[in-house]
Amino acid sequence: MLEPRPNVNGIDLDPQTRCAHYNQPIDVIAIKMKCCDRYYACKDCHEALAGHDLEVWSREEWDQLAVLCGCCGTELSIRTYMECGNTCPACGARFNPGCRNHYHFYFETEETGVRGN
Repeated sequence: MLEPRPNVNGIDLDPQTRCAHYNQPIDVIAIKMKCCDRYYACKDCHEALAGHDLEVWSREEWDQLAVLCGCCGTELSIRTYMECGNTCPACGARFNPGCRNHYHFYFETEETGVRGN
């Protein structure tokens, strides 16, 4: 029996996790926010709906399942997501390569440390 797909929070979500802020065909991931352990389509949806500040996943936590493919519902570790070449390893869906420009909002990077920007 398949596990139920995690719930994703966001504004104007479609079934593949696109939201009001990011809604191109390849905008099909959601991120589990460290601060509340809930999936959101993006940081802007979290800011609008959560009522608290975003927390950044530290490098030591990159093996946590915290990225959801909106196409197939597979949960990926942060590390797997960052190393997947913008393609879901489970279903082959393409992910938006521009998301790498936003990693620092969610994941500790060399530029941001653990605080984010």
